[in-house]
Amino acid sequence: MTSTLAKNFKQPALDFLSFVNASPTSFHAVQSAKELLSKAGFQEIKEKDSWASTCRPGGKYYLTRNHSTLVAFAVGKKWQPGNPISMIGAHTDSPVLRIKPVSNKREAGYVQIGVETYGGGIWHSWFDRDLGVAGRAMVRTGDGSIVQKLLKIDRPILRIPTLAIHLDRQADFSFNKETQLFPIAGLVEAELNRTAGAPASTETDSGEFSPLKAITERHHPYFVELIAAEAGVKPADVLDFEMILFDTQKSCLGGLLEEFIFSARLDNLNSSYCATAGLIDSVADSSALDEESSIRLVALFDHEEIGSRSAQGADSDMLPAVIRRLSVLPASSSNADVSTAYEQTLSGSFLLSADMAHAVHPNYTAKYEADHRPQINKGPVIKINANARYATNSPGIVLLQEVARKAAEDGGEGVPLQLFVVRNDSSCGSTIGPMLSALLGARTLDLGNPQLSMHSIRETGGTHDVAYSIRLFSSFFKHYSGVSKNIFVD
Repeated sequence: MTSTLAKNFKQPALDFLSFVNASPTSFHAVQSAKELLSKAGFQEIKEKDSWASTCRPGGKYYLTRNHSTLVAFAVGKKWQPGNPISMIGAHTDSPVLRIKPVSNKREAGYVQIGVETYGGGIWHSWFDRDLGVAGRAMVRTGDGSIVQKLLKIDRPILRIPTLAIHLDRQADFSFNKETQLFPIAGLVEAELNRTAGAPASTETDSGEFSPLKAITERHHPYFVELIAAEAGVKPADVLDFEMILFDTQKSCLGGLLEEFIFSARLDNLNSSYCATAGLIDSVADSSALDEESSIRLVALFDHEEIGSRSAQGADSDMLPAVIRRLSVLPASSSNADVSTAYEQTLSGSFLLSADMAHAVHPNYTAKYEADHRPQINKGPVIKINANARYATNSPGIVLLQEVARKAAEDGGEGVPLQLFVVRNDSSCGSTIGPMLSALLGARTLDLGNPQLSMHSIRETGGTHDVAYSIRLFSSFFKHYSGVSKNIFVD
């Protein structure tokens, strides 16, 4: 993979397109990452199991929580309890429209689907798009067990139409998110013709007590039928689901020279993919972990867009629990005192918080601080904020520069970096970086690839920046153990 990155900027971007097109939800993103890791020889483990007899120096592993958060790591063969961990954190979720628990709506002869907003999306960008549906359903199988099924109805079944300008000549497009953001799914008359005028069965004729209304009452019966068909079960066996809307237009390369990526969910599947690919690239060589004394780790969290305060979010026990268990992993031959191994590991560890950054917008240059205007295809952006909305500080910047410079030693070129701060008269977003640095006490730096139209249904990034980030992350994992020893900060 390293030689490919050195010679071909486009191929990593094409690989990312395959990843993002397969991943309309957090559940699918984790599944896509699992497939990449499994192909690279990583072994799946479970949180509920003991790792004492499983995880060994030289091994490569991954685990999931809720199937929407994933942690993957590779253990150096010279690992000792209490040694540091080099980490990259990203997130799997994006602003979306999620189907409500009771979604069956009808108005003026139309079948409609009730949705609620998730995160801070640019919701006007969802109008007049061809929308599919994806997520997971809990279904009953033939043996009576209940399992989750990942679903992706990859065809346009929904659309949120705008109102004709002749009927509302407002200067600025505004709308009510509760009453005017419901997509249309069909016509009531067509549905009646489909069922020959018969009322849809609610499948509650068995006489069994049902705590909730039948799912075919809460949701449109034909919509439930689509989900059941996708899951390979009968409609009566669909017990519940978590489904979101997504744009069925595929992500692609664009621009005169294909220098852009036009895509949904760049924030933050771009970072999630680059982090995963960087970890895989760093251990691609069979001897990559022979002299490694650290653990190389990637954490892809759900729920960043809504504050991360959940069981599978970054502001949970997920990463601390994993680190605590890893910090006491025995070496090949060691009788080390592990009573303070967790604290020792955290004190020497480093986290790269990878989340997308704002590229300068040519039509709104005044919105950017004059000396900090990141450009697409000029490399990852280090994000800095004096009020700690980002976790970056000078020792971290120095370390990342050394890592970016050493990328050239692995074949190819070094990785260019950019700096970003917001204007003093502008608000600043945040990331998982500050919360994890506070939670762990580990040194942290915030960075991300530059992009336009952040939180739109269709965003724009750089083709070359995918390769830059993968190369940077791979170099970070390969060289952290050596570089960190030469940067002294108590």
